[in-house]
Amino acid sequence: MRCKLRASLLKRLRSQIEKNFIVGVEVDWADRWQVYKRLQELDIPCSCETNQPLRVEINTPLAMVQVWSVIQQLTASRQDLIWSLECCCKTRYRNF
Repeated sequence: MRCKLRASLLKRLRSQIEKNFIVGVEVDWADRWQVYKRLQELDIPCSCETNQPLRVEINTPLAMVQVWSVIQQLTASRQDLIWSLECCCKTRYRNF
């Protein structure tokens, strides 16, 4: 059920992205640099200034999902991460 809800949410968000937009990402100050570095590795434009929120430019649906994923890795509980992995595996192997 949660997989279907997540998929429908991503479809709606993808249809709403028509141009680049910049968002301020609220992430714990201790994790901010780690998120910034990972987004840089993914070639997602972002900036991390002193005493300012992390700013991220989202210009594709893929970038949106990648930003969400990077933040989830740091903020989600262990059980939620396990659930997400199981959900992805079930969805992937159901299609074969």
